[in-house]
This record gives sequence, C-alpha cells and structure tokens, in this order.
Amino acid sequence: MIQLEHDLLRISIAEKGAELQSLYRTDLGVEYLWNGDPAFWGKFSPVLFPIVGGLKDNTYFYKGQPYQLGRHGFARDRVFEVAAQSSHHIVFVLNSDAATKQVYPFDFSFELSYTINGDTLTVGYKIINTGNEVMYASVGAHPAFKIPLTDGTTYEDWYLEFAQTEHTGKWPLTKDGLIEAAPIPCLNNTQTLPLNKPLFYGDALVFKDLQSKSISIKSNQSVHGVNMQFDGFPFYGIWAAKDADFVCLEPWCGIADSANTDQQLINKEGIHTIAANTSFERNWSVQVF
Repeated sequence: MIQLEHDLLRISIAEKGAELQSLYRTDLGVEYLWNGDPAFWGKFSPVLFPIVGGLKDNTYFYKGQPYQLGRHGFARDRVFEVAAQSSHHIVFVLNSDAATKQVYPFDFSFELSYTINGDTLTVGYKIINTGNEVMYASVGAHPAFKIPLTDGTTYEDWYLEFAQTEHTGKWPLTKDGLIEAAPIPCLNNTQTLPLNKPLFYGDALVFKDLQSKSISIKSNQSVHGVNMQFDGFPFYGIWAAKDADFVCLEPWCGIADSANTDQQLINKEGIHTIAANTSFERNWSVQVF
C-alpha cells in the first residue's frame, strides 16, 4: 500500500489495480471512500480497462479470432508499477505482456495517475498505443463513496445533485449484464436523485446522455459531501451492491455490450480507436468537503 499526504488530503493506493482505497480529509477527520467490506463488495475504486462492463458470453472477436475477457477487463486485477512519485502526485503504469496478449492482442502502456491539490483529488488515465497498428480500448472509473458519509445520518438522508437539470432515461441491463435495446424513464426534469437502497436492486443506473459534467453527493443533515467532475466521459453509471453502505459514481469512456451486439471489437459501442504511437487521455476529479 502506498500513501500520499499533501495539503488537506491523505490517500492510500494499492499496487494491485493501482486502486484508490482511502480518501481522507485530514483537517475534517472524514473518510470519503467505502471500506471494501467483502460481505457486500470487496473493492474500493477499481479501474475499468480495456473494456467497461461485460461482453456477451465474455467474448469479443478481432480479426476473426475470439478472445475472452471478464467484466470490466483485466487492469483491476494486475499489479501496476510506480513510474513517478512526489508528495502530491503519483503515476502507476501497466504494460502489455504475454498474459495480456492472450486476452487482448495489442501493445500498450496504461498510465494511471493521482494528483492532490488542496481539497481535490484528480485521477488521470493515459492509454498509449506502443504497437504498429490501431488499437481499440475503453476506460472507466468505479469509485465507491461511503453512504452515510457522516455519523448521525442514514442512507436515505443523502442524495445526488446534478449540475444540470436532467430529463433522461436509464438503460436497463439484462440478467447477463448487457444493455437492453431501449431506455426506461428515470430522471424527469430534475437536478436531484434521492438515495435509497432499493434504487439499486435492479443493478446499476446506466446513462448515455447526461447533460451534467459534475455530480455531487449531499445531505440536508450534513455540511459534508463530494463533488465529482467528469468532462469527456460520454457514459455514466451509478451503482451500489444490494443493501451496502456506499454509492459508486462511475464516469465511463465505454459501456457494456448491447443485447444485440455482433461481438466485433471494432463495432463495440463506446470503443475508442487509438492510432499507432499515439495516446488517449481522460481525467476526473473529486472535491471533498
């Protein structure tokens, strides 16, 4: 476990998956991340790469060959190396190798960075195509924030606040985790989504066309909360394990296969084309208060 402490924040990151496991504001004495209780969900903030969500039959095809990949890809289960580190900034890297080539036939270097600035943590992704041909990839975030965030409040005291008024449906998931053909009503000219545990009994809330580029976790019973900014991510998921005390805010550059997918990687919704010797970069940030 690697720990950085700078300005108002102390963070802990595991080398496995380069996964953020603690986001603590030192002056307030508040922990913002879920505790990873394996009875509900034993992760904290996994990175989703080189796919987001699940594949039909856990399989995609590329150049006529089938490849097997589990939900959200392999990066969250691989050990990253530290490429650079200072008091307020750290960069982890995962390079392609024989094991990744078995399931994902591309040469790459995937960098995941964390930067502390005051009360804000910025998480950056950089996918570098180190090969001689086009590669196809997606990337996404999956941080779980503790709810209730502060003592003396309940899960139902908390809500999500969107930066813009939203009028959009959610895309339901099949029992196999694939995206259905059409959305169903969800957000009806509102900027708020009250949190309650049954909200997630049918799996994640998946959105394809949010207007907002930031979402906050707030409560009328507390002065504390979180604001996530995520410009550049076209898809978004909101999820919690059944009856667990957290909510995941998930900006995605990618999405699960649709139920009617042809399973061809180059046709996959949300897949990004990265030319040889170029890179693809995105970042999101959380301000904690």
